[in-house]
Amino acid sequence: MTDEWLSLSDAAQVLGVHPSTVRLWSDKGVLPVHKTQGGHRRYKRSEITLWAESSRTSREIEPENMMQEVVRNVRMQISEGRLQAESWYQKLDEDARAQYRLSSRSLFHGLMQYVTASGEDASTESYAIGYEYASRARRYNLSYVDAAKAFLFFRDTLVSSVIKVYGDAKVPSARASQMYTKVHTFTDEILISLLQTYESLENVNR
Repeated sequence: MTDEWLSLSDAAQVLGVHPSTVRLWSDKGVLPVHKTQGGHRRYKRSEITLWAESSRTSREIEPENMMQEVVRNVRMQISEGRLQAESWYQKLDEDARAQYRLSSRSLFHGLMQYVTASGEDASTESYAIGYEYASRARRYNLSYVDAAKAFLFFRDTLVSSVIKVYGDAKVPSARASQMYTKVHTFTDEILISLLQTYESLENVNR
């Protein structure tokens, strides 16, 4: 059964990454993929396994492979209970807290898209995430200051994880600097979108 066909989700599970990462690798031509007549992506297990083995030894997937390490580091930092000390987090009920704990995922996957895209696509991604943070804050009755604090908590966790992972991997300083710049540019755009959206929502409800 080594040549069984896998769906995108199945391939993601085999590779241990998010489905959006598999889609990204496929669209870039990095990962072997087959398209059905209906346009769905399908993967052969044998090809996926071989690709995974070779990529682990060559480490050619950059920056995606590094970012997988980053997201694992982010999850560890958040699971350490740092959220409990945040004043804005203490104002939320359990449902709201669960939603905010998921925030790092949208931020991370948005960054994944940003570092491989440019122009309008990147701007759309940052706007969408900023809108998400603003509308969530309004839904849970957080002020715009608390909304910004919530975003900055996850932004700072992401940035510190990027620095740690790139430092541990001894990535050349020029390449690491490029990534740091991209992270800050992207997250600055999100913060601006968040504040603009929050203001717009406030004006609508007056």
